[in-house]
Amino acid sequence: MSDKGRKEARRPNLFESLIPVVLLMFFLGVSILKFGSSPHIPLIGGTAVAALMAVRLGYSWNEIEDGLIHGIVLALKACLILLIIGTLIGTWILSGIVPTMIYWGLKILSPGIFLVATCFICSLVSLATGSSWSTAGTVGIALIGVGRGLGVPLPMVAGAIISGAYFGDKMSPLSDTTNLAPAMAGTDLFTHIRHMVYTTGPSLVISLIIYALLGLRYTGLEMQAENVGKIIQTLKSGFNLHPLLLLPPAMVILMVIKKIPALPALLGGTVIGGIFAMIFQSSGIGEVVNVSYSGFVSESGFKMVDELLTRGGMESMFYTVSLIMCALSFGGVMEKSKMLESIASSILKLAKSTGALVTATITTCISMNIIAPDQYLSVVVPGRMYKSAFEAKKLHPKNLSRCLEDAGTLSSPLIPWNTCGAFMFATLGVHPFAYLPFAFLNLLNPLVSIFYGFTGITMHKIDEPGS
Repeated sequence: MSDKGRKEARRPNLFESLIPVVLLMFFLGVSILKFGSSPHIPLIGGTAVAALMAVRLGYSWNEIEDGLIHGIVLALKACLILLIIGTLIGTWILSGIVPTMIYWGLKILSPGIFLVATCFICSLVSLATGSSWSTAGTVGIALIGVGRGLGVPLPMVAGAIISGAYFGDKMSPLSDTTNLAPAMAGTDLFTHIRHMVYTTGPSLVISLIIYALLGLRYTGLEMQAENVGKIIQTLKSGFNLHPLLLLPPAMVILMVIKKIPALPALLGGTVIGGIFAMIFQSSGIGEVVNVSYSGFVSESGFKMVDELLTRGGMESMFYTVSLIMCALSFGGVMEKSKMLESIASSILKLAKSTGALVTATITTCISMNIIAPDQYLSVVVPGRMYKSAFEAKKLHPKNLSRCLEDAGTLSSPLIPWNTCGAFMFATLGVHPFAYLPFAFLNLLNPLVSIFYGFTGITMHKIDEPGS
């Protein structure tokens, strides 16, 4: 049907905008908590409700479809990276790269210092690369293996990986979001990074202290010596653990530092993994191709090693890619119909003080990660919505850009159906709700930001010296 002569769509009110969100939360709660099902179908149901509401507001199906497709398009790059990470994991296990990293990790690290070391290592790698995804997909999967061998609970290990990986994702000048946030707020990159030190620095220090205290619980253990010894022996008997196998992770990290885009860098890592598999493990090219698609299957006979190394492949990422597409379909319809804008502007009306404005910004960023589940949208939409409000209070734009990252960047991996949460689940094999209580940096940073908002600490005005 032609749209000619159709009345212009009207702006939704808050009640209308919240109906799809509330029903989506209900659908997800029933599906996940009661039936233990995946979030896919509830997200499709929520998208259908949002589409029906959009029709009621006067939008045509073509407009709704455009919004839905636009939402999916936003995640196409993320989906491609996911698929390449799957192939990288498969070839890196076949080649012995991951087993070698696990082997040396078990040799060097002890349970008492493991969580602190994990967070610190991931912080350095992510700071150098600007990519939480690359960090989790390389050193992260190795550290999961080391943690399992040392007897440290995997949710704690994953939480330390997430905290470290997102410290770098937030603070590195190479990170997409670190560049996006100041662009949305109207400040420059290095002013933005310097201002984030005030909230991120204390949050990281507190997180490391908590990880150190948690590690004390495992200091007196025997490191599950029998398991560690058996893992090491199984890895040695199943793979040629040559020191040169540590070279590919270093090469991938170097490529990302040199600002080679993620896709070619990770694809290069996959190719190197395949070549190393043929050189060091005497694998055939057919075997390399098969693990790139279907993943590696470990048949060592030792359950702990088999569970650890049976993973990877492009096929293993299909669940996550489909989840991302379902989630961003909902976000696309909500944005196209201006229901997201209505919710954000309603929140803004309640923000009278500086503390309330910061809290509103933080809350909106987290909400965007839930209802329009993509890290970039959680930075872009609140950035657009609150820019004028920060200007009206004479607050320097760097305060807004800091808030966008304190909440938008850091809460994204905690939501299972968010692109980041789905990726971390697929890569680390630990559900976001399981590692959420242990991702201390991600939990503390938004709270520190809100505290500064109400106390006025580092909330610099536009006309202050040095602003």
